[in-house]
Amino acid sequence: MAVRCLTALVGGYVAAAGLASLLARLLPIARAEATAWGMILSFLFFALLGLWAFYEPRLTRVTGIIWGTAILAIGALWLLGVRA
Repeated sequence: MAVRCLTALVGGYVAAAGLASLLARLLPIARAEATAWGMILSFLFFALLGLWAFYEPRLTRVTGIIWGTAILAIGALWLLGVRA
């Protein structure tokens, strides 16, 4: 249960932050608006990931998907670099 809680809280936060930042980076609108949309949707991402982490019965699937999403989103941001 401790691993599930840690994954839901910390992993969900990292995944939501990575997805929100990636969304803000990829949206073809003004930088301030893209950042605002990313921040608004980050709360939805975090809530959905946290709820799903406790709904899914298999812990390996939860940890793999949440931490995998976090790693992939942050890796994609790193590869994209700074927005010009």
